Amino acid sequence: MPTEFTPEDLAAMAALLHARRNAVASRLRGQLDGRSRAEHAREVLLQDGDDAAQRDTDREVDLAQSDKDTLELQAIDEALARLAQARYGMCADCDEPIPLARLRLEPQALCCIDCAARRERSRPIPPSM
Repeated sequence: MPTEFTPEDLAAMAALLHARRNAVASRLRGQLDGRSRAEHAREVLLQDGDDAAQRDTDREVDLAQSDKDTLELQAIDEALARLAQARYGMCADCDEPIPLARLRLEPQALCCIDCAARRERSRPIPPSM
C-alpha cells in the first residue's frame, strides 16, 4: 500500500468508488429499463418510425453507451477489489504508487500517468470511416 495514503484517504477513495459505481449502475439500469442488453438493442431496432438509418444510429449509440458503462462498472469493481486486498493505488505496470491526485480524478485508475500514456501510445489507431 502506498505510504502516502492515510486510512482517511483510503476511506474517501472507497466512498468515491462506491458513489461512482452507484451512479453508473443507475444510469445503465435506466438505459436498459430492466431488459438485458440484447433485449434493449432489439427494442431500439423495432421502434416505430420510417427512418431505418436513424434507428440504426440510435441503436449503435445506445449499445456504445451501455458498453462504456459496463466497462466502467468492471473497472470500478476491480478497483474495489484492489482496495479490499490492500493493492489499491499501485501502478499495474511499474508497481510505483499512483498519485492520490490522479486517483481522486479517476479512482479506478489502474496505472500511473506515465504508464497510462505509454499504453495509449501503443494502442493501434482504428481506421477512419
